[in-house]
Amino acid sequence: MTRSNIDIARTYFQAVQTGDMGTLGELLDADIVWHQPGAHQFSGEHKGRDAVFQMLGSMMETSRGTFAIDKIHTLMGNGDLVAATIHFSGRHGDAAMSMDGVDLLRITGGKITEMWLFSGDPAAEDAFWGR
Repeated sequence: MTRSNIDIARTYFQAVQTGDMGTLGELLDADIVWHQPGAHQFSGEHKGRDAVFQMLGSMMETSRGTFAIDKIHTLMGNGDLVAATIHFSGRHGDAAMSMDGVDLLRITGGKITEMWLFSGDPAAEDAFWGR
């Protein structure tokens, strides 16, 4: 029996929250396309699992390990798409951010093949991450 896309998304978020890079590596398709919103140093389209891992690692470095998805409010599925309403936060120096967001995952063949992220306060997120 195959896992539902909601179950795959739930496993993904649990891996993000616990820093389980092995599970993340298994869930992200090698050719994933990641759409990071905003106008900051991490914004834009990241292609491939290695590029996504590099971006996420740089985010953790910039936030001094504090960037986190604090809560997953709701997971909703529609075909190969799963939308997640979340809350995320981070700190570095005197800068802090804390906001709601939406992550939209495309899951094909049990792998996350595309990811779109949406921020509740894009200007605050841009200011936090900087250029």
